[in-house]
Amino acid sequence: MSDTQRSVAPGEPEPEEIRFFGTTWVEHDGGYGLRRVGVAVGSLVLAALGGLVLRFAFQGLEQAAVGGFVNVLVVVGVAVCSALAFRRTWDGFARRSDLPADSASERSMQSLMLIGFLGALLAYFCRSLTEAPGEKLRRAEYEAARERHARRRESRAGNPAARASRGTGTPKGKGTGKKRR
Repeated sequence: MSDTQRSVAPGEPEPEEIRFFGTTWVEHDGGYGLRRVGVAVGSLVLAALGGLVLRFAFQGLEQAAVGGFVNVLVVVGVAVCSALAFRRTWDGFARRSDLPADSASERSMQSLMLIGFLGALLAYFCRSLTEAPGEKLRRAEYEAARERHARRRESRAGNPAARASRGTGTPKGKGTGKKRR
C-alpha cells in the first residue's frame, strides 16, 4: 500500500483521493506539506512558462503585422478566458458541479479552459497556499459520510434477538415464568 492510500474498516466510507495528494489530506501525513509546496511551485512555474509562450505568440502577431485591433482582441480574449478559468477552477474547489462531466455545457467549456490555462494554474497556486486544492470540499463530504455511517451503525448496534419487547424489561422469547393478565 502506498502512502497515498489509507486503510479503512470494511463498510466504512473511504476518503476521495485528490490529484497529487491521494488521501494524505485526511490526516496531513505522507508528505502532505511537501506535496502542497510542490503543487504551489509547480503551478507557478507552469504559469510562468505559459506566460512566456503567450508572449512569443503575441510577438508573432506583431511580426505578422495583423493590426492593433487583432492584437487587442487576442489580449482581451486570453485575459477574459483566464479570468473565467480561474473562477471556474476556484469554484470547483468549493462545490461540485451540478452538470454531468459529459454534458454539452462541460464540453463547450473545455476550449475556454484551454485558452485560459493561466487562470486555472494560478487558481491551483493560490489554493495550495492554504490547503490541498479541493480539500475543504472533500473533507466536508467525508465527515458527513462518516457521520451518516456512525448513525447507521448505532441504530443497528446489538443483537436484534436479544432486544427487549415493548412494555417488558425482558428480551423477546425469554419469559420470567409469570403469566400476564
